[in-house]
Order: sequence, then structure tokens, then C-alpha cells
Amino acid sequence: MAYIPRLKQEYKDKVVSALTEEFGYKNVMQVPKLKKIVISKGVGAAVADKKLIDHAVDELTKISGQKAVATLSKKDVASFKLRKGMPIGTRVTLRGEQMYEFLDRLVTSALPRVRDFSGIKATGFDGRGNYNLGIVEQIIFPEIDIDKINKISGMDITFVTSADTDKEAKSLLTELGLPFQKN
Repeated sequence: MAYIPRLKQEYKDKVVSALTEEFGYKNVMQVPKLKKIVISKGVGAAVADKKLIDHAVDELTKISGQKAVATLSKKDVASFKLRKGMPIGTRVTLRGEQMYEFLDRLVTSALPRVRDFSGIKATGFDGRGNYNLGIVEQIIFPEIDIDKINKISGMDITFVTSADTDKEAKSLLTELGLPFQKN
């Protein structure tokens, strides 16, 4: 029997029925699902030091479990000493099994390590059912060795769902375990 991530199985067993009950879907295919998770990290200082991009790619690869890629600038900006095609950030897109594994690690081990954590803000929805979350320090992930990092930096995590509204997306993400703040 093939391995199925814990959250993927929980989605099939509990989340689908809970969302169907809450929103009154007539078909299982109407229930919103998580399509992908995009983790991105801007490295503005990489204009001066090219090794910072390599460190950021390595960190994102360790955190996500999938090879990260460098993002390139699209145009010249003279005031930032930036040329078109220079690497200025990193990103990785997770789908399928790795997406559920990352979400499980984020909820169970990384977010509880944040100092003075009281939940994530519910203001990061974009109106189309997607949620953006900013992480201030990459050291909350257990995969990162604090002695080997050269600079503490943050990252953005985007949860792309098939939900039509923010209310449906918030219910989906809450059922999957994201700890939203209580108002």
C-alpha cells in the first residue's frame, strides 16, 4: 500500500464532510481543496553578494523538501544597482504529497516555535480564496540549524485553494489545522 500523508487522509475523511455540512455542497467535487503552496523569499542584498542566493536556495530546499529556484529581476533599476536578469530571490512551489507534508510540518512543529505565538492573522486573504502568510524568521523550522545560518530572514507562504470566497478558504485552512487568531 502506498504512503498517504496524514493531512491528505484527514482531508478525505473529515474535512470534506465538515465543509459539505457547513456550506451545503451537493457534490464532493464542489468542496474546495488546497491546490498548491508557494514559498518565496526575497534576497535584496544578493545584488552585492551572490553567495546569499545560494544560501537562500539551500535553506528553502531544506525547509520544503524540494529543490528551490532563484528568481531573476525583470528590469533594470539604477537606484538599487540592479540589472535585468540578476538573481534577487528564491521560490519553491509544492503540490501533491509534498504540499501536505510541508503543511503538516508547518502546523505541528514550526508555528508553535514562534515566540509569543497567539495564532496567525486572518487578514491575509486576497478575495479569491487564497491566503498569504509572512514568516519573520526562518529559524522556526526545525530543518534549519541555527549555528549554520549567516543571516536571519523571513519568507512568504501562499496557500492557493480552489475556494471561491475567503470564508470557504478560511474554513478549509482551519479544518486543515492552521491556527487563526480569535477575534
